[in-house]
Amino acid sequence: MPAIAIIGAQWGDEGKGKATDLLGTSVDYVVKFNGGNNAGHTVVITQPDGSTEKYALHLLPSGILTPGCTPVIGNGVVVDLAVLFEELEALEARGVDVSRLRISANAHVIADYNRTLDKVTERFLGSRRIGTTGRGIGPTYADKMNRIGIRVQDLFDEKILTQKVESVLELKNQILTKIYNRRAATVEATVEELLAFADRLRPMVCDTGLLLNEALDRGETVLLEAGQATLLDVDHGTYPFVTSSSATAGGACTGSGIPPRRLEQVIGIVKAYTTRVGEGPFPTELHDDAGEHLRKVGAEYGTTTGRPRRCGWYDAVIARYAARVNGVTDFVLTKLDVLTGLEQVPVCVAYDVGGVRHDEMPVNQSDFHHAVPIYEYLPGWWEDISGARTLADLPPNAQAYIKAVEEMSGARISAVGVGPSRDATVAIHDLI
Repeated sequence: MPAIAIIGAQWGDEGKGKATDLLGTSVDYVVKFNGGNNAGHTVVITQPDGSTEKYALHLLPSGILTPGCTPVIGNGVVVDLAVLFEELEALEARGVDVSRLRISANAHVIADYNRTLDKVTERFLGSRRIGTTGRGIGPTYADKMNRIGIRVQDLFDEKILTQKVESVLELKNQILTKIYNRRAATVEATVEELLAFADRLRPMVCDTGLLLNEALDRGETVLLEAGQATLLDVDHGTYPFVTSSSATAGGACTGSGIPPRRLEQVIGIVKAYTTRVGEGPFPTELHDDAGEHLRKVGAEYGTTTGRPRRCGWYDAVIARYAARVNGVTDFVLTKLDVLTGLEQVPVCVAYDVGGVRHDEMPVNQSDFHHAVPIYEYLPGWWEDISGARTLADLPPNAQAYIKAVEEMSGARISAVGVGPSRDATVAIHDLI
């Protein structure tokens, strides 16, 4: 079987966790290939008795909730070990089997000095801040690219770990003490903090690239799950207001060790409206009662940070962009139920920049920052759609909305979310 990637097609928080969990019963491996604990997935599972269980995951792949599925943290992820074990312990306390988790030996580790630098740098930038979560993600990726990072495998050789920490702190302490007037980090404390996790970590660590390629050779299905989203990708997003990793389909290959030729399906997740957390341009953002309505009804608060999300109408321009950059084969449209009760639903079909119409993303940041959305207005619906399971179950105007958005967005819509639980989904085409 080929590998399948699930990609966020907006600025994140589209519902990738639900989509991954929805497919989890059909796949053998679920791989997180980028990011760290700077973004989260909320998964709601309906039990046989009709009750629901809600899980908030930050670092772990969503597949960890699916019995029989092997969850994998790939080499492209940066790992906060304290957060990792907090999540594992919380799931174990709720009866979830976490013994199948595998972690790449080449994944990089977030050290305490990375978290400190992340926070003080944001404060230093003031009004020019990026809007990071302050969890050390960016500084850890910077260390990786500067070739001074600490990898998971380093924790199993105390001598090598100590040498690497000594080397990196020669630089980091100069920055902490002389630029930010902070206390210097000590080698001993840093090494002790990291080594404390080594014994518990060791059984989970392996060559995950080999593991996944051998699984594909056996005909098993591997699902690659992105953290963040296309418009936050460090190369293809709204730079510099982006994350520090590759959140697109290309990143799925580099962050997992799976070659591009084995990636045959790319599922893009889009919300029926648009949200964003952090700083940066957002053409369809609403600063009125309509935006507050979307935030309230859609419960638009960050899974990891709790920050209220910025809300706006659906943007078909960025959906087309995401379809092109990722090679999206299928879209999953989530949270359609949030739009219920609106008399009409605006959809951004293009931008006006200084009197010039742009049907595609403007090539430069300044134009995108000044883009004014051009809307088409689609008729709304009042019927409760949470019980719909087929396209025919939806009211005509909701069906028309799906069709219109599909034609604008550059790929077919294969499933539609109509509620928070796993089974609250309208299936249109087979995803696997």
